[in-house]
Formats: sequence, structure tokens, C-alpha cells
Amino acid sequence: MESAHSLLLNEEAYNQLGEFQKAEFIFEWLQFLEKLLPAEIRENQKKLVEQLTSLLNNSPGPPTRRLLAKNLAVLYSTGDTFSVYQTIDKCNELIRSKDDSPSYLPTKLAAVVCLGYLYKKLGRILGNSFTDTVGNVLKAMKNAESQGRYEIMLSLQNILNGLGAAAIPCHRDIYKAARSCLTDRSMAVRCAAAKCLLELQNEAVFMWSTDLDSVVTLCFKSFEGSNYDVRLAVSKLLGTILAKALTSKQKTASTKQNFRRISLEDVMELLGTGFLRGSCGFLRASGDMLKGTSSVSRDVRVGVTQAYVVFVSTLGAQWLERNFSAFLAHILDLVSQSHPKAIQSPMDAIGCRRCVSFILRATVGGLLGEKAQIAAAKEICQAIWKLKKVVDAAMSDGNLETKINTTDVTASQHVLVCALQELGSLIHCLGTTAAPLLQDSSTGVLEAVISVILHPSISVRLTAAWCLRCIAVALPSYVSLLLDRCIERLSALKSCPEAVTGYSFAVAALLGAVKHCPLGIPHGKGKVIMTVAEDLLCSASQNSRISLQRMQAGWLLIAALVALGPAVVQHHLPRMLLLWKCIFPSSPKDLETEKTRGDAFTWQVTLEGRAGALCAIKSFVSHCAGLLTDEVVQRLLPPLPSAVDLLTQLSSIYKSYGNSLKIPSTVYRQKLYELLAVLPPKAYEGNFSAVLKELMTDLTVTDSQTDASAFLLPSLCHENDLLLLGPLLQETDHRFIEEQLLLGNSIAGGSLEYDPYSIYEKFAKGDSVPKPLPPALSVICAATRLFGVMFSHITESHRLQVLEQLLNSIKQTKGSRQQIVQLHVVSAISTSLKHLANCKGSLGSEEVRRSALMLIMGALESNNSLLRCAAADCLARLAQVVSDSAFTAGLAQVSFDKLKSARDVVSRTGHSLALGCLYRYLGGIGSIQHLNACVGILYTLSQDSTSPDVQAWALHSLSLIVDLAGPLYHVHVEPTLSLVLMLLLSVPPAYAEVHQSLGRCLNTLITTLGPELQGSSTAVSALRTSCLLGCAVMQDNPDCLVQAQAISCLQQLHMFAPRHVNLSNLVSCLCMNLCSSYLLLRRAVVACLRQIVQREAAEVSEYAVALVKESKEDFTPGDWVFCYHYYVNIREIGLEGALLGLLDKELDPRLCQDIKETLTHMLTSMAVEKLSFWLKLCKDVLAASADTTQEEETVKGDDVSVLTSDSDDAFHPFRNPRWSTRVFAAECVCKIISQCENAGSAHFDITLAQERKQRDSRDDFLVLHLADLVRMAFMAATDHSDQLRLSGLQMLQIIVRKFAAVPEPEFPGHVILEQYQANVGAALRPAFAPETPPDVTAKACQVCSAWIASGVVSDLNDLRRVHQLLVSSLLKVQAGKEAQNQQYNESTSTMEVLAVLKAWAEVYIVAVEKQKNQSDTNKHCLKIANSSEESYRDVTFSASGLLDLVQADLGTLSKLWLAALQDFALLTLPPEYASQLPAEGGTFYTAETIENARPHYYNSWALILYATALWLTSTGFIVVDPDEGVTNLSRPVTPTTMCQDSSTRPLELGVELLNVLHRLILTRESPDIQLAALEVVRLILFAAQEHVKEKRRSAEEKETLPEFGEGKDTGGLVPGKSLVFATLELCVCILVRQLPQLNPKLTYSPAVPPGKHLLLSEDGSRLVAAALVILSDVPSICSPEGSVSVLPTILYLIIGVLKETAVKLQDGQLPLTVAASLQALKGLLSSPMARAEKSQNAWTDLLRSALVTVLDCWDQVDGLLQELDEVSLLTAITVFVMSTSPEVTTVECLQKRCIEKFKTTLDSKDPLVQCKCYQLLHSIFQHPNKAVSYPYIHSLAPSIVGKLQETERAKPENAAELQVIQEGIKVVTALTAAAEEQHRAHLVACFLPILISFLLDENALVSATISAKNLHEFALQTLMQIGPQYSSVFKKLMASSPTMKARLESAVKGNQESIKVKTTKHAKNPGKSSSIQLKTNFL
Repeated sequence: MESAHSLLLNEEAYNQLGEFQKAEFIFEWLQFLEKLLPAEIRENQKKLVEQLTSLLNNSPGPPTRRLLAKNLAVLYSTGDTFSVYQTIDKCNELIRSKDDSPSYLPTKLAAVVCLGYLYKKLGRILGNSFTDTVGNVLKAMKNAESQGRYEIMLSLQNILNGLGAAAIPCHRDIYKAARSCLTDRSMAVRCAAAKCLLELQNEAVFMWSTDLDSVVTLCFKSFEGSNYDVRLAVSKLLGTILAKALTSKQKTASTKQNFRRISLEDVMELLGTGFLRGSCGFLRASGDMLKGTSSVSRDVRVGVTQAYVVFVSTLGAQWLERNFSAFLAHILDLVSQSHPKAIQSPMDAIGCRRCVSFILRATVGGLLGEKAQIAAAKEICQAIWKLKKVVDAAMSDGNLETKINTTDVTASQHVLVCALQELGSLIHCLGTTAAPLLQDSSTGVLEAVISVILHPSISVRLTAAWCLRCIAVALPSYVSLLLDRCIERLSALKSCPEAVTGYSFAVAALLGAVKHCPLGIPHGKGKVIMTVAEDLLCSASQNSRISLQRMQAGWLLIAALVALGPAVVQHHLPRMLLLWKCIFPSSPKDLETEKTRGDAFTWQVTLEGRAGALCAIKSFVSHCAGLLTDEVVQRLLPPLPSAVDLLTQLSSIYKSYGNSLKIPSTVYRQKLYELLAVLPPKAYEGNFSAVLKELMTDLTVTDSQTDASAFLLPSLCHENDLLLLGPLLQETDHRFIEEQLLLGNSIAGGSLEYDPYSIYEKFAKGDSVPKPLPPALSVICAATRLFGVMFSHITESHRLQVLEQLLNSIKQTKGSRQQIVQLHVVSAISTSLKHLANCKGSLGSEEVRRSALMLIMGALESNNSLLRCAAADCLARLAQVVSDSAFTAGLAQVSFDKLKSARDVVSRTGHSLALGCLYRYLGGIGSIQHLNACVGILYTLSQDSTSPDVQAWALHSLSLIVDLAGPLYHVHVEPTLSLVLMLLLSVPPAYAEVHQSLGRCLNTLITTLGPELQGSSTAVSALRTSCLLGCAVMQDNPDCLVQAQAISCLQQLHMFAPRHVNLSNLVSCLCMNLCSSYLLLRRAVVACLRQIVQREAAEVSEYAVALVKESKEDFTPGDWVFCYHYYVNIREIGLEGALLGLLDKELDPRLCQDIKETLTHMLTSMAVEKLSFWLKLCKDVLAASADTTQEEETVKGDDVSVLTSDSDDAFHPFRNPRWSTRVFAAECVCKIISQCENAGSAHFDITLAQERKQRDSRDDFLVLHLADLVRMAFMAATDHSDQLRLSGLQMLQIIVRKFAAVPEPEFPGHVILEQYQANVGAALRPAFAPETPPDVTAKACQVCSAWIASGVVSDLNDLRRVHQLLVSSLLKVQAGKEAQNQQYNESTSTMEVLAVLKAWAEVYIVAVEKQKNQSDTNKHCLKIANSSEESYRDVTFSASGLLDLVQADLGTLSKLWLAALQDFALLTLPPEYASQLPAEGGTFYTAETIENARPHYYNSWALILYATALWLTSTGFIVVDPDEGVTNLSRPVTPTTMCQDSSTRPLELGVELLNVLHRLILTRESPDIQLAALEVVRLILFAAQEHVKEKRRSAEEKETLPEFGEGKDTGGLVPGKSLVFATLELCVCILVRQLPQLNPKLTYSPAVPPGKHLLLSEDGSRLVAAALVILSDVPSICSPEGSVSVLPTILYLIIGVLKETAVKLQDGQLPLTVAASLQALKGLLSSPMARAEKSQNAWTDLLRSALVTVLDCWDQVDGLLQELDEVSLLTAITVFVMSTSPEVTTVECLQKRCIEKFKTTLDSKDPLVQCKCYQLLHSIFQHPNKAVSYPYIHSLAPSIVGKLQETERAKPENAAELQVIQEGIKVVTALTAAAEEQHRAHLVACFLPILISFLLDENALVSATISAKNLHEFALQTLMQIGPQYSSVFKKLMASSPTMKARLESAVKGNQESIKVKTTKHAKNPGKSSSIQLKTNFL
């Protein structure tokens, strides 16, 4: 493709290519040319024109002809236009050609397209030539087929666009042509005609004046039989023309006489006509309506609905505000009784209501700001009041108990439903910002809604209840209030049927709202509702007139209550189970009795009641799984057989009592099926046969002629397969109304009145009304689900029987009825296979498989495309369940054979999809032959140009295979890519479904290639170019979903090969489609943006701005209604601002989430660099809301001004953003602060920031924007929206914490935040108002404590403002539970109370710390008091003042803190102690809300505990209480002792605390927690030591000597009461968890390999070391006898740790555990108990045993010696020798073994070991007791001296060997000093020659090694020290040996200077050496 990259077409390269490659080459060249063309090309223009025009004859495909036309137009617009007329003439000639062959068609179409683009680009430059051209094109259209008509319409659109007003002479002709095309049989032609007319109306005045009526009628006709794209295009045309007609001020002379002014009423009447009467003429419509035969086509009604929305959107939000009253009146009138035929059937009524709701939602919800929405809500409320008056007038006799059914009453029902739905949705969206609306008594929103709860229509009552639910979700503070009101009215009006149902609906709806309100409702409400429900059920039989309503209401209330979850239900469970048991007959006999004595009405009541009971139990099973214990399940089961028995009897009961029981019996079936589907199948396996029989009847013998495929099948098809079936099954912005077009004429969709029980359920989209299906359809859905569950649990023979029955039932039906049965059966089988696959079950024998296969194969060739799709999926699931390769191959072969022989579209589509689905569920079939066969067949089908459907399905199937075949597909990638490209370049754009499938194919091919696309080889480069080419073709496709696929493909390419994707072009494409009217395209755009900004955020942002600046003209996004505003947005506030604007307008939750993530990634990457920009964006969003808030305060109650104000929004890029957008902006500010914190300190240092800003003005720092930050936090914290208030307070808290310490440079001693204290106070004050929700107050408390504790304000008077807020909260806390707010759940009071106490705790902690710091600095301050007396006074005042502020309330606070800690202690008890908890709850929590309260305690206890500890310390643990006198609080409060008598002794408290710590260590794995616990143990032990010492001291003073310490005289330790035992238990727990070998039971178990030494982790080592320190101190708190009891255990553990961890480390260091065990051993051996009279003998024996154990470590076998560290064991022996009494180690056998170990070690080859051995012997030789040291000296000294003598011959070669010799010299030196006088001279005489032998002469010294030199210096230094000490011996020796004397003198004299220097250095070294010794000195 490189040869295509040239200005002129490389004809030589082109001619060498094959036919398809030529098309690809041409497209690549045209693409390249498009990028080059704006350049100077005059010299090549002629040649280029020739080449381009010659291509017209080459039959270019659709994308190529568009690109060719664009290039030709740009070529003439930038170059000379001299030959343009020739080109136009040539195009006209081509069009006029008589050649009608299919091969010539592309040439004609290319000429048409060229003309369009030439006129679009050159426009009026071309003079009057357009008349001939237009005439020629219109003439050609008469004989053109659909492709020609499509291209001609688009071309005419371009011609009109280019010529503007100049084309007026042709307008009428074009209009006539477009009129006929607007009702064309081809949908693509209709879309093109709509676009052409849309362009025409810009200049053709007659379209929106004289011909307006005919244009409108034409549009209505165009809607008939239309698809989604046509409705979108024509509604845009219709809405735009009507908007133009309304707003036009045209008064030119030529049209004045014909021009008529159109009023809003006229426009509304025109649209209303289409909505109510459709596209037929007025007279005919009237006649038909008189006859009662007219019904409006649904697609016309849906199209008109969309036109309403376009009309209002075009006129804009301000117009809607001004004209809302008239608009609302008209829209509601559409469903009023003035047009009875529009709502003559329930189906029509539901469809119309849905359309009206959509219009209101899209306009009021989508266009208006919050302020205008509130005004709109008031208007809607007024409409409700008016309708209410009509109802009141009709019921004027005042008797509520008489049922009135007048025309006036029923007339209002549909209008009321629409008004209530919109009011509910509006308030739901407004959230807490709607509070002023509900508080406005003049509007009376609540009164209006509650008043219509008594409306005679059940639809109105249900919708009013739903509206209340929306109000409750938006404003949680109203939930309790509304519940109380409704329950009170329900109890008062128990005799009125409307009141019973209406208020029970309302209560159920409000209970459904509770799940959406985190603050909940008081627990007691559940009890009240349960009582009311019981009362209704019990009194149902008292009055037959309302028994049905009471029965339904009672069970509805129970079902709704149960949905609140286990916390509420567990208290009412016994009563509910009793009601459940009583509703069904206890035996079959009772049921028979019932049958004989009932009548139609009693059966209706019975069935309603039992259906309600089933629904309540289903709700219980679904929402309270935690309560389903075995016992509860056993109580649930008994009524089930009776319920099933009744099910089997229903048909006979229905026959006996007639049609009135049809709906109740259907509902009963549905509810029973739904319950059984959620119960475990084993619970009702005894009733399997009966239930299955009924299921089969429901699925096969259906009365309904309704095709339920749109409800049943989509969930059974894979979501990707649904893309094949058109936009109606995809997510679009119009899904709400488009959905009804999927269904047959007999059903319009779901509606709330079909199932009142749905009112409390939780829905995915919070503000959309539930849409349950009619019972006849719901029962089928429930039956298929239950069939799926049961089929997987029945026996194989039963399965076969069931499948055969299903097959027979299909065979016995015909026509549409057969299709309906087939549909039900496939749904049921598919659900069964899903269950079997999930539980890895088997289907059964060959016969079962064959039967299932026959059922599915029949559906695979159904005319219903959705059924075919589901059948293909079902077939693949069958293969997955059977899991047999031969069976799968057989299935594939069947499809192969069918595809080869069949020619009908149905078979080919079904079987081609089946091949792809097989791959999906089997993870790719491993056979290459199978893959080749699949690919071959699908290649052939995908090129079948006679059927676009076959092409689309085959390509979709191919995409599945590409995706799932994995590496096997690599051989097919290149040919598949070529096929995809060929089809993209040749398939007409009208076949959008084919292009969409091609897009999916390309996407999967890119995924398959993956990172390989980065390669540089020729083959990879060609593949990559093909992929990019395919993306370019799809980007130019007019279909938005194909463009979405293109973006998705480019996103994949950018992920795998980012260098090869042109980011600038991609960003340009994304920006242009960001405001598309297609939801899926917007989603694709934002998903792509989200990915690319993660790596290249800055580049994306720059490209977006550059794009808008460069090409304003070409920037035409899909939805032109909004494009201008969008353009301005990107230009002024960048892509980031545009995304924020889109977030504010967008309603799709998934898209909103993606936009937020995109903005977050951009913020993370760029916030620091573009700080001002980001802060301004956030400020603009937040300031927009602040302005409206201020306006509201200024103009109170002036509703009219709201809807008629003409405010200028030029100053604000964001006009009235929604509260959710403002919350996101506030969160962004917090993230910006966090990013700046990571970026550097200058952002929080104003001096540094100002310096750097002066140096470089482009630098920007957060601290310079502090005023803006505080303002934003203030605006957010004082908003009407509670969520925004929380975000604002969070922002304020972060600002306070981050900037509290930033000094103010202009005022030394002050901080920068001090100037904002008024703002902070003002932001916090509203949060403490009585009506504020507890979560806001709790957050505000955190901010208060942060502000007070920050020390920003030093003046006590200023601080008091904020302090006073906390004081007011404290007063609220003191008032106790009784005074708490009853609006919310009790746990919210707990949250608020704990937040207040935590805030006070934080302030108190800071105050104490400041006072402590102040006392430390007092002296320093006093010294400088003279020079800066004022600042000293400030410091003192600040610290003591803050403490004084708290001190006033400390008495109250301390009690509350202790109470909170006591609560927390109770809540942390293990579950087994639950029965011991106080029945009424704690101080701040109630027993019922214990689970909800627990997290709040966990969040607060630590700070409260710290504050309490500080307070107790300050009082000396003595509290003076005016009520109780002096209380001693020396005893700590622990979980199990807080309720006991305070006289318990400290020892028991210590034991208990140790037990708590032991539990903590067992349950918490965190090393930090365990270390902290051990530190507490050490402190407890230390306290016990002090206690024992004190007692002993006092006993000595009194001269009485009883035994103190544990163990007393006997030595016994009692578990549970002994501190020593508890300590040992805890230490053993720690040690054994780290070293399991220490447990004798585990020593030889398989889990612990014997003899393997461990190297513990760092944390493990620290834990073991801490435990050993504690162990060594244990004997000190024992009596002598007690110490003897514990000593063996302690010795075992210490020596065990030593033995198990004494491993050699490479650097010679000791492991931490070894060091700790040696230190512990030394501490233990030095214990006074070892020498105490009563225990000395026992200690001596035990210590000897311990020494033997250490010595035995050497004697282990199995070659483990090399692992053991001899140094550690030698050190242990030395510790024994040095620290114990001589009796222990001087026993001959032990002493001998110890000396042997030293001898062995002295001979070690390891210098480090030798060195350590010398150091240890050095200590032993100096032992004061000669009985200990002499045996060692006698045995080992000769060996040491001998080793030194050997050194004369072999000088040290390295530092390690040198150190060994030095240590040897030190040992001998010490030996000399320790020797007796008579032997000393002899020893010196031996030692001196050795030292002199280490000296070097002058010559040798120069060439000697460093080690030899160092030895020389060390020896000389030692000689200088010894010489003077033993001078006589020294002189005698020198005299006797002249050689030695000369050597010594030479060394002294020759190196005098050198020795001085080195002596200094050497003097330092021993210091270092000794410091190392000190660290490991255990002796």
C-alpha cells in the first residue's frame, strides 16, 4: 500500500493488481489524497482531475465514490475551477446514460454523489448550472431503483446546502420528488428524503407556511411502517419545521399575501392530530371514528411523540419555561376523555400514557434546570388539583363508601397517571433540592398526591403511591412522616375500599423507598405495619364488600415489609409464619370442603389472599436468606402441598364459577410458580409431577394469541446476537416508547396496575415506573423459569416423557398458535439447559437428546427472527450440556448440510448463527477440518448479495468463530480480512445490518491479531493497513451504529498498536460524535476516550481544542440541534468542559459512569499542569448553582417569574447544572488537592509559590487559589442538596487539614486560613440546624473538630463560634434517646452521637497535646519574654484557652465517653454472648438496630478511648461526681468485667486482660496488632513486678516474711486465676504459631519436618523476640516455689527457640530470635530465685539439665551439624558459665563437655567462628571464681598460644584471619594479667617472642600486605603496653636475645611518625569493635 501514498495515482502499480486489490488501492490513494489536498496542487490539478473523473467509470463502491466526490470538490475549491463545468457535464452525461445494467449502476451513482459534493463545496460559484443538474437528477430518479433514489436524495441535500437561497427556483421540484421518497418502501430512502427536506426547509419558506399542513400529513404517512432510523430522521424534520413555523418572522413582499402566522395552538393541534388520528385525512378519520373503526398505527404515534421532543428541544429550555403551562395542558389533553378513541382499549391507553410520559420526561427532565423544574412541578401539581376537583364534584354526596363510576371520574384517570408519574420522576431527579417545593404550602404537593390516593381508578391509586415513593427516595426526611400519615388514614378509613387499597399501596411503595434511603426509618414502624396488616387480614371476613381489598392490602403490606431484610423481619417472623400456615387448608379434605361451599366471590377473595401470601413468602425467601434456618424452612413447607393441590383444581373451579375468576386464578398460578422457582427444589419434590403437568398445560394449551417473544426471548439470547435484530432490541434513548413496537397489537407493554406487588421491588433505574406484564404473559414467564429449575431435577425417564409431550403439542397446533407454543417451549428448554450447564448436570440418554434436538431444530427454522436467534443459542447450550464431541460434530454437520441445500433466508440465517453459537459455548471446537468447513460456508453466505439478512447473520456468526477459535484461526485471518474489506467497499450503505456485522468481524480480527499488530514485517504491516482501511470505511458510513463499530475497532488498534493510529483524526471523530442522537455511538465514543486518556490525556485535550479552532465549518456533529452549543463549549472550555456538560445532560447511567472515569483520568494526568483551568471548570459548575440559590432567596414565591425570566446565560458555560454534576465537581476539587499534594510542597507553601510564580509566570500553585477553594467548599456545603452538602463539608475538611499549617507571610505568627474563619463558620452553621439530616451533621462535626484542632484560630472569642456548634450538639446528645429525632432509623442517632463525641475527643486530645508542648517550651519562652512578650502570651493563651473551652464540658463528656466505650465493649463480644447483652440495648444504640450501629462504633472508639485515657490520667483515676461522691477508677474497664463489682483485686483484672489479649492474638493475624498486644503484656508484667516488690519491701520493714509472688508455699498455679499461667499461655501461643516444632505434639507430625531449621520472617522474628523478653521476666513475680514450677517450661521454650533458629547467616550476624533467646537466657539465669534459699537446689538441678540440652544440640545426627550455628550454642554455654552459680557448671562431666566444645570450635576453619570463640574464652578466663576459669585455662590456653606461634610461619592473608590473631593476642594478654605471680614471668617470656615475631623490618614493611602491616602495628602497640607492666621480664628477655632487641628497636625507631598516625586510627577501631560487641554482648 506504500505505492498508493502519492499525490497522483500510481497507475503502473494500479494496473498490476487484481480486481479487488484495485478497489482497496484506490480507496487508500483517495484517503492519502484527502490529507494532501489543502496543499498547493495547481501544477498537478489537470492530471488529478483526469485521474479522478476516469475513476467514475470504474464502478466505484459506496465509500469510494463518496471519498472520490469529496476530493474532487476540494480539488476545485482550492485550485482552479476552469474545468469544473466539464466535470459537471460529464457527470450529467453518465446520469443520462440509457445503460440500466447492474454493472453500470455504480458509475451512475458515483456521478450523482460527485454532483452533490461539487455543489456543496463550490455553491454559487457554479452559477445557474444547477437548474440543469437538478432537472437531470430528478429525471433520473423516476426510473431509479432504491440505491439510486437514496443517493439522489443525499446529493440533492448537498446541492441545497451549497447553494443556499440561490436554489429557490428548484425548491418546488425537489420538494415534490422528496415527498414521494418520504413514503418510499425503502427505509434508507425515507431517511435520505427526510435529510433532504430538512435541508430544503432552511430556505423554502412554503414548507413551514403555506404547505405546512401537507408537510405534516406527509410526515405522518412516512411514520407508517417505518423503522427506528426513519422515525428519528422524520421526527427531526417534523419537529424542526414546526419550530420554524412558530418562530418565523417572515414578512417579505412576495410571500406576504400567502403567509399566515402560526400560533402555538395551531402547532399543537397539528401534532395532536397525528398523535390521535394518525396519517389518514381529517374527514375520513372523522368518519371512521364515528363508526368506531379507527385506530392509530403505533409507529405513527411513536414518531409523533419523538417529533414533540424535537420541536421543544429546537425551541430550547427558555421557550419551554415561558410556555410550559400551555404545553403541559396540551400534552395531558392527549390522554383525556376529550379523545375517547385514543384510549378506547387498555392497550391503547397504556401506549398513549407511555408516549405522554416520554414527552414530559425528555423535555422537562432533559432540558430544564433545577429551578425551572421546580416551577414545572408546581404547574403539574396545579393540574392534579384541577382534576381532583372534578373527582370531588362527581363524589359530592360525600359518602366515600359508595362506589361511583361516572364518566367525569374515569375520564381523569389517564391524565392523572401521566401527571403523577412526571411529578414523581421530577422530584426523584431533583433529590433534596426539591425540599423548597414540598415546603411550599401554597402548592401543596403532598396534599395533592395523597388526595388522589382515594381515586376510584386503581391505576391512579398505584401511580400516586409510586409518586410518594419517588418523593421519599428524593427526600428521606419525609419517609417516616408519610408512613405515619398513610397508616393513620388506613386505620381510620378501613371501611372504604379505595382507601384500603390506596393507602396500602402507598405504605408498600414507601417501604420500597426505604431500601434507597441510607438513613432508614425507625424500627418501631415495622411493628406498627405488621399490626395493621394482621388487623386487615383478620377483619377481611367481617365485611364482604371490602374483604377482597383488605385481604390484598394485608398481604401486600407484609410482602413489602419483608423486603426490608432480616434486621426488620426477624422480630415478626413467628406471626408471619402463623398467618402463612392459616391461609391454606391443612388437608386435601379441607380443600374439597372449600370447593363444595364457595361461590365466585369467595373464591376470588380466597385466590387473591393466597396469591398475596405466596408473594409475601417469595419476598421473604428472596430478601431474608439469612433467616432461612432448617427450623424456618420446616415451618414454611407444610402449606405447599395444599397450594399445589389448589393449583391442580383451578381449571375445574374456573369452569364452575365463570370468567370472573380468570385473572385471580392466573395471578395465583404466577405467584405460586415464582415462589417455587426461588425455593430449593427438594422442598417440593413430592409435588413435581403435579406442578410439571400444570406447567405443560400453561406452556402448550395457551388461551392467549399474544406473541410474547419480545419478553421471553431477549434474556435467553446472547446480548451480542440481539444486535442482529435491529435497534428495537438495542438500548436507545427512545427505548421507553420504542419498546411497544416490538409487541403485537394486542399488547402495549407492562403497566403498574397489572401487578401491585411490584411497587415495593427494587429496580435498576430508580425513577422509572415498574412495568409488570399482564397476568397472561407473566404466568408464561414464571412457568418457563420454573420449568427450567424443575427439569434439571427430575429423572431421566420423566424428562423424556415431558419432551415427547411438548413435541406432540407443537405438532397438534397450526399457524400462529403453533409459533406461540414453539416460542414457549424453546424458552422453557433454553432455561432448563442454562440450569443444567450451571449445575454441571447431564441431560440423559440418546432418546432425551434426540427429543430436545427435534424441539430446537423446529424453532431454528421459524419465521420469527428472535425465535431463530434463541433457538441457535439453545442448540449450542444443548451441545454444551451433552459435552460429547461426536454429538457436537453431528449438530454442525446437520447445519452444514442444510446450508448447502437450503435457499430460503430463514434456514440460512438460523443455521449459520447456530455454527457461531456452537463455538461460543464450547470454547472453540478443536478440529481444524471443522473450522475450515465453517469458515468456507460462512464466506460463501456472506457474499450472497441477494439477501442482506443472510449476509448479516453469516458475518455475525463468522465474528463469533474468529473470536473463539483462538490460535487456530490465524491461518484464516488474511483471507477473512480481505473478505471484510471487499464487502465494506461494495455493500450499499442502505444495508446497515451487513455493515454492522462487518464491523463486529473486523473488531474480532483485530482482537485475534492483538499485540502482533505492533510488528514491522511486511505481512503484519499489510494486515495493519487493511484494519485501518476498514476502520476508515466504517467511519464514513452514514449509519451511526457502524460508526460506533469503527470507533470500537480504532480503540482496539490504539490498545495494541498505538503508534500506528492517527490520534488527531481519532480525537476529531470522537469529538464530532460526542453529541450524537444514538446512545450506542455516544457510549462507544466515551469508552474510547476513557481508554486513550489513560495514556495520552494531554494530547487528546490539545487535539480537541485545535480541531475546533481549525475547522469551524466542517464541524457538524450528528445532532445539529445541540451542536452549536457543543462547539462553543469545546472552543471555550475544552474537551473536559464539553464532557462535564454532557455529563449534566446525559441520563444513561453507564455512559455517565464512563464520562466520570474519563474526566478522572484526565484530571489525574493534567490537573497539576492545568490547575487554573480545572479549578475554573469546577467553580463554574458550582457557581452556577450558587447563583440560582441566591436568586431564589431574592425572589421568593414568584413562580411566574421563574417560567418567564429571560436570563442571559452567556456568562456561564454551565446553565443550571444538576446536583449530581455539582457533586462530581466537588469530588474533582478534592482529587485536585490530592494530586497537588503528590506534586510538591510549593502547592502548600505560599512564599515558595509566589517566588516560583515570579520566576516563571506559567507556573501555577494550589495555595494561590485558596480563596476559590474555600468559596467552592462554602457554596457546596450550603446548597439545598444533601449529597452536595456532604461533598462540600468533605472538601472543607480536606482544605482545613492541608492548609492549616501554611503561614501567612505578610503577618508573621498567623496562618493563611485565618482570614477565612467567617466562611468556615458560615458553611458549618446550617449543618447544625434541627432539620438537618444526621449524616450531614455528623460530617459537620468532623469539620468542626478539624477546624478547632488545627490551631488556625488563636483568639478564643473567634473560636467560640464554631465551638458553640459542638456545644449545641452535645446538649442534643445529653437529652438522651427519648429526645432523638424519630424521622430516621435509631442507628442514625448513634452515628450522630458518636460523631459528636469523636469530634470532642479529637479537640480534647489536641488541647492536651498543645498544653504538654507548651509546658516543654515554657522555659524557652520565658527567656525571650522581654523581647517578644506578646507572642509568648499568644502561645500560652492558645493552648490553655482551648483546654479551658473543653474543660467546661469535660464532666459531661467523660461520662458520655465512658458510656460509648461500654457500648463498644458490649458490641465486640463474640456471638455466643449475644444472649447476655442488655435487652433494651446500650446507652447510644437500641437492641433492634445493633448491626447498623456497629460500624459507627468501630469508626469512633479509638479516639474516644484515647481521650478518655488522657482524661483519666489527668484526674489520677479519681472522679468527683456530685451525685456519687468520689469514685476510684483505678480499675480498667474490660469487656467482661464492666458490669461486675469494682472491689475485685488487680491480679484478677490482670488475668482477665491477658485473656482478652490472648483472644485478640488468636483472632487477629496482623503482626502489628500482635506486637502491640505483647507490649501490653510486658507492661502488665512490669506492673505485677512492682506490686510484688512493694509487698516484699513492706513485709521486710514489718519484719514478717510471708511468701509473696505466685505459687506461694506450694508452687501451684491455678489456670484462670494465675497471672503467670495466663502470661505463659499467651507467649506459648505466639511461639508455637511461629515455630510449630516447639509443640511436642507436633514435633513428629507430617506438618513439621524434623530437624529443619527455620529462618523466620522479619515480623515473625520480632514477635518471637518480644515473647522471649516477657518469658525471662516471669519468675520475678513468683514465689521461690512458684519459680521452680515455671522454670522447666521457660527453659524449654527459650532453648527451643535457640535450637530451632540458630542458623548460620552469611554475614556472621546472629538472627534476631537467637539474640533474643540468649538475652532472655542471661536474664533468667541471673534471677535472684536461682540463689534464694528455698529454690536454689531445684534451680541448680534444672539449670544443669538445661545445659545438657544445649550440649546435646551438637550431638544430633542426620548430617544436620552443618546447618547449626556453633557460635550461638557456644555463646549459650558461655552465658551459663558466666551467669549461674559455680555449682551449676563446675560438675566435672559438664565442665569437660563444655571444654570439648570450645576445643572443637578452636579448630574450626571458619575465621569468624574462631574469632567469636576467642572473644567468649576471653570472658571466661576473666571469671572471678578460679574454680570456674582455671579448668578452661589449663585445657585451652596451650592450644591458643600454639596457634599464635604457628602464625609466625603463615602470616594473615585477609582481614578475617587478622582479626582472629588479634583476638588471640587479647586472650593471651588477659591470661597474663589473670595468672598467679609465680607463673606470670614464664607466661610473659613465652608471649613476647610471639609478638616480636609479628614485627616487620623497614624493608619488609614497604612491600608487606595490608594485613601484615596491621598485624605489625597491633603487635607493636601491645608490646608498648605490656613492656612497662612487666619491665624486669622484658629487660631480661631483650638482654638474652639481641636479635629480638634489634628487631624491636628498628620497628620503634623506623616507624615513629607512622606509628603515631596509625596509633590514632587504631585507637578508633577498638571503639567500633566494642560497640558491635555491646550489641551482642549477652554475658
